[in-house]
Amino acid sequence: KQDSWEIVEGLRGAMNCTQEPQKQEGCLLKKRKWPLKGWHKRYFFLDRGILKYSKCRADIERGKLHGCIDVGLSVMSVKKSTKCIDLDTEEQIYHLKVKSQELFDEWVAKLRHHRMYRQNEISMFPHDTNNIFFPASTTTDSVPAFCDSAPGRKAGSLTKQNSTSTGGNLSFSFSSNESRISSWLQSSEDMEKCSRDLSNCHTYLLEMNQLLQSMDVLHRTYSAPAINAMQVGPFESPKKEKRTHRRWRSRVVGKEAKGMLQVPSVFSAPMRLHASNPNLSTIDFVEEKNYSDGSETSSEFTKMQEDLFHVAHKVYFTLRSAFSTISTEREKLKQMLEYDASSSPSAQIVGLKNALTSAIAQNTDLKDRLRRIHAESKIIDSASNAKASPDLVKENSREEGRGLVHQVSNESRLSIADSLTEFFDAQEVLLSASSSENEVSDDDSYVSDISDNVSEDNLSNDIENERQTLDGISESGIGCNSKRRTCLPAPCPNTSNISLWNILRNNIGKDLSKVAMPVELNEPLNTLQRLCEELEYSELLDKAAHTPNPFERMVYIAAFAVSAYASSYYRAGSKPFNPVLGETYECIREDKGFQFFAEQVFHHPPISACHAESVNFAFWQDVRWKNKFWGKSMEIVPVGTTHVTLPAFNDHFAWNKVTSCIHNILSGQRWIEHYGEIIIKNLNDDMCHCKLTFIKAKYWNPNAHEIEGSVMDKSGKVVHRLFGKWHESLYCGTTSSSNCIWRANPMPKDYEQWYGFTQFALELNELDPQTRSLLPSTDTRFRPDQRFLEEGNIEGAEIQKQRIEQLQRERRKVLEENNLEHQPRFFRKSSDDSWVSNGTYMDLRKEPGFIKLDNPVLW
Repeated sequence: KQDSWEIVEGLRGAMNCTQEPQKQEGCLLKKRKWPLKGWHKRYFFLDRGILKYSKCRADIERGKLHGCIDVGLSVMSVKKSTKCIDLDTEEQIYHLKVKSQELFDEWVAKLRHHRMYRQNEISMFPHDTNNIFFPASTTTDSVPAFCDSAPGRKAGSLTKQNSTSTGGNLSFSFSSNESRISSWLQSSEDMEKCSRDLSNCHTYLLEMNQLLQSMDVLHRTYSAPAINAMQVGPFESPKKEKRTHRRWRSRVVGKEAKGMLQVPSVFSAPMRLHASNPNLSTIDFVEEKNYSDGSETSSEFTKMQEDLFHVAHKVYFTLRSAFSTISTEREKLKQMLEYDASSSPSAQIVGLKNALTSAIAQNTDLKDRLRRIHAESKIIDSASNAKASPDLVKENSREEGRGLVHQVSNESRLSIADSLTEFFDAQEVLLSASSSENEVSDDDSYVSDISDNVSEDNLSNDIENERQTLDGISESGIGCNSKRRTCLPAPCPNTSNISLWNILRNNIGKDLSKVAMPVELNEPLNTLQRLCEELEYSELLDKAAHTPNPFERMVYIAAFAVSAYASSYYRAGSKPFNPVLGETYECIREDKGFQFFAEQVFHHPPISACHAESVNFAFWQDVRWKNKFWGKSMEIVPVGTTHVTLPAFNDHFAWNKVTSCIHNILSGQRWIEHYGEIIIKNLNDDMCHCKLTFIKAKYWNPNAHEIEGSVMDKSGKVVHRLFGKWHESLYCGTTSSSNCIWRANPMPKDYEQWYGFTQFALELNELDPQTRSLLPSTDTRFRPDQRFLEEGNIEGAEIQKQRIEQLQRERRKVLEENNLEHQPRFFRKSSDDSWVSNGTYMDLRKEPGFIKLDNPVLW
């Protein structure tokens, strides 16, 4: 069908001898790279399966490229109705458009041919693409540019997967550097070829010199003007040749000969070689009548001239090949040196190792102290003593942790940007030893110690305010169990036998929210619960609510916005359940001091709305996701705005979300990245605003997942600088003197078995007897397919999932037949088309209670 995307199939079965395709070039429309929008015209050049593009043809001839795509290693899809061509290289998705149908068909045919040729070439000569550090050069027409290649992407994925690993992390960079440098040194074929080219070039130049001497003798025989100037042409200034007049050579030949005989230095003046290309490329098309004047020269002299031009032609192409090889090797060496420069110095790594050893030793002593405290608390029977025991634990952990935090942080501050992962390896040992009841106070203690600006008095006030918040919620009659689970009833299923390609191949460029997926690809949480996960670090909002300085408040709001992405780092392998229309979810956490509820308010497009309240803040948002599959990657583009109000200061903050992309979607090593800009504004006060940039992973950059940002006043002057990694931590200040604003909680034990869930996520779908009677029947925790998946009943989950989806289709059909629209129960549409709470959920929960109300039957 012309309205759907068609995936261009690649090489199948045995290798075949594909004829080398003809080159293709011309102007196409290319979609601008994010964050720019629209299309712009670019000149594309396709040769031997490599697609290069730049602003114009002259730039490509000079080697000034904007991009280089290996078509054979890309997923190619076309859409005839819009004349669009998409190339997914895994690292980036290129969207191309052709204006005319005839040109579109021509480009598609050429791309198919080149793609098949390139894939056949790779299958026949795999050694040309096995370099894990530098992709092989596949072009000789211009200075080679680095192309997207499968080995390079695999190396990048490996770096990303290992960038946060612990233990062997310190030695990984050394072994990786040694292997890559060794691979580069052992790959000496290019330099040997360059040596052969220069040797051949020397031979050609000697042959040219003999031809010039012979032509001089022959010309003297016919009483022609001397050609001494021509003999020394390769070694003298071109100005001297211009002053030499010869009746037997036309002006055209003079220009061509000058371009050919003037041999540039590859090492000192490479640009002159490029400048001579246009003249040399036309040498074969100069007519014979321009070479000589037939009335004054013989056929023998003409033959010598032709021989001279042919030899000069060989010299030019030989030098160009040698120059290309040297340029490639120079770039390889440059990339290697840049990689070494970005790696952590050995002295820094030794310091981190020493800090980690000290941290482990202190942690062992701390564990012993906590065990003794725990043992003593069991002996004490009185309630007062039992209540005092956690405080004692807090005090001991705070005092013991303070020295450890200072020691590690002081040794790591000078290199905080390069080693955030290693820095927190030591911290996680300490923090994971503390009990879950003390997470908030431990985090407060950690921030107060590493920051020079936060005082102990402010910290105590924050903790006291949080305790008052919890007491207020308990008195309102809203409670939850204090003992929460630390694992799921069953581990996640094995999905290696599921072919995603067969499912997604017909949905290139489409919204995947309408595509039915096997239940094994889901995680036992749904989108409404994912929204609640963004409140895992709600203590940042509590701190903002107790910070008088507006610029510092903005820093805490920025940290909260970043923390919403931390849980996705280990979750690229599965997707949440799609809520059905009218489905709800509530989460009341007295330990964190907030009440949260959410509802699926729209079906097509799917829109989820949520609202949370606390004594210190209010939080709400409505979000819809556009999921698009591009062959190797899946983009998730959120649409909606997040809002937070702080009643104490009458602040109303609002910000957008960034784009997410899951790479290697068809393989087991999936990884996720977020890129784009978040702009945070205070709608009630324009005193300051914040800009956060999630940096897209670069091709050779091992430091993925980085963020940069700044808090600015109304004039645009930077007040605070922010940096860090969205899955680890956020810092305020400079690399030499910075304060840790937020850090991610350590992952639970065996988290890989539990879908990569954080401890907070493990608790979201827990259903205990105390809250069962208080929830409406539309709550996600009663959804049978999600519950079956959590319990490991895959077959039952698949049956229930299909049944629930069928029920939703039948309800929608009834509404359409009666010209009715679904009306959300707990949210209303505001004047700006956003969904906000109508304030009835908590009231109905208290009186008369959802169990006494008529709730819709969703499953």
